[in-house]
Amino acid sequence: MSVDTHSKGAMAAIMAAPQVRRFDYDVTNTVNVSCIDEVRSATREILYQTWPGASFDELWLAFHDFELLFKGRMPGYEGCDTVYHDIQHTLDMTLATARLLAGYEISVDQAEQLGPDRAVLGIICALFHDAGYIRESVDREHRNGAELTNCHIARGAVMVSSYLWRIGLGSYAARAAEILHFTGYEKPLDEIVLDDPLDSMVGHLLGTGDLIAQMADRCYLEKCRDRLYLEFVLAGIAIEDGDNGTRTVRYQSGIDLLLQTPDFYRNVVKKRLDQDFNKAYRYVEALYNGQNPYLAFIERNIAYLEHIIETGEWPALRRSPPCFTVNDDPVLAANILVNQKLDNLRKAPKVLATA
Repeated sequence: MSVDTHSKGAMAAIMAAPQVRRFDYDVTNTVNVSCIDEVRSATREILYQTWPGASFDELWLAFHDFELLFKGRMPGYEGCDTVYHDIQHTLDMTLATARLLAGYEISVDQAEQLGPDRAVLGIICALFHDAGYIRESVDREHRNGAELTNCHIARGAVMVSSYLWRIGLGSYAARAAEILHFTGYEKPLDEIVLDDPLDSMVGHLLGTGDLIAQMADRCYLEKCRDRLYLEFVLAGIAIEDGDNGTRTVRYQSGIDLLLQTPDFYRNVVKKRLDQDFNKAYRYVEALYNGQNPYLAFIERNIAYLEHIIETGEWPALRRSPPCFTVNDDPVLAANILVNQKLDNLRKAPKVLATA
């Protein structure tokens, strides 16, 4: 069943829900995904129900260390300052990954089950999948973690590997480094080296959780326009300088990014979800009576965006959700850096090329 047809039942249920979904709550409007304690508790409940009697001590330590790292309290690191890939994003996708892991486990035969140890590995990878955006305190080259976008997964893989050794899970370090690459595009999926298909399945569930959580965010459209565009500018993705003296403008503005989002969803995201990850999103439906609230909200977001594009009613995108980073006013701080970068680019003109 395709992503489109699969979401109809869940869409109807969500549309009929009496309560408006809150900005910083998950897709079911039951868990505050800006609150580490709530996500930890929700994850604990999911894991204990799926693997009763298993020990998850390392996982609770991982939540504690995630908080230290991302809130700037871990020695040697500056904390999370990326405005799109903020703390809420990681917590939201971690909860989605936990649901996918549990849904998979209760949907397959015993021989194909992951077991609690792989579930722990998957959740730790989720918690630290964007750790590579976090700058080291000795870093004087970069002013915002978004500048590390093009290498953040490789950096995160090194960090996760080292971390697993520190908490007594070193036997999983090499696997975790590979699994993290399912959340990005730094390494082609066919070059990810994992000997056990069950480890690859963890990667599929992790990559799926990352995509469906962010695209099902109630404020996804505003976050793309007002935050992801800023990260793309700082990363050199929105405006890319080539080695041959040319400059390619991929996104002229946050609105231009949104104009390209429907095609990105249909031609890139859906291929990754349906083909590369073999529709792993379907496993969450075991927890929701065959419905998929994530896909339902994604389709709602994309349909609303297409309506905005068709009508030109851009002021309708007026939500301004909170941003959870170490900075007091993170979006303003990122805008200042973006304006400085754009000014520098204007002072160094190059031959423009089309994306």
